[in-house]
Amino acid sequence: MASYQLSVCAEMVFLDLPFIERVARIDALGFGVEMWNWANKDLDALAASGARFTSMTGYLTGNLTDDEDIAQLLHSAEQSLAVAQRLNCPSLNLHGTGLDPQGLPVKPVAVVTGAMWLKAADTLSRLAHMAEQAGKVFTLENLNLPRDHPGTPFAKACDTLALVEAVNRPGLKMNLDLYHAQIGEGDLIELIRRCGPAIGEIQVADVPGRQQPGTGEINYRAIARTLEDIGYQGVVAMEGWASGDSTEALLKFRDHFTR
Repeated sequence: MASYQLSVCAEMVFLDLPFIERVARIDALGFGVEMWNWANKDLDALAASGARFTSMTGYLTGNLTDDEDIAQLLHSAEQSLAVAQRLNCPSLNLHGTGLDPQGLPVKPVAVVTGAMWLKAADTLSRLAHMAEQAGKVFTLENLNLPRDHPGTPFAKACDTLALVEAVNRPGLKMNLDLYHAQIGEGDLIELIRRCGPAIGEIQVADVPGRQQPGTGEINYRAIARTLEDIGYQGVVAMEGWASGDSTEALLKFRDHFTR
């Protein structure tokens, strides 16, 4: 029996329903719930829903490397931590830079300098301290550059791992997104083993198409066995579209990680 928990991103399934009803459907199927931007949500309704929230975006604006943007990031992270307390949500997600509504960097970066690496590590250490004070964890998500997020600094899983290991605090972990990693890096089983204790969450979707496991080229049953082999006990979240009916997609996701 797998020791990890399964969750689903409510931003990408049951798209014909209002957001609060998506949350209810996901919860009724026995999954945890994840979401992105909390600022456009009915937080009172979410708090009253009884759903188990496992992750949410941990900032609204800002980035890791520019002083003015760092101040914005830390301020919105503080606001996000307060929302996470209301929703009893343990993890808050970060990216290598601020992203616009299309997932593109607000400030694209062509070359990541050594000074930027140092500044990012310092900012992440400050965020980790904030998370620890609140009893939460920030997770740093890897993204793919070739297809969805060109110009994003610290995007590869090897980058996010380096930063998490450099900060080395319990308030910062990796959000290892296997959809993005397959496009950008591949060798997923070895990547999981290498990241091991640095992982705070696993996100999944298949390639191509970013739909539920079983619709593409990734062997998610082998991934599930690897997670069991390393004793992973965190969240595995489907952050992907349904290829058809959303309920069927979620059941397919569960099937790949429980059989």
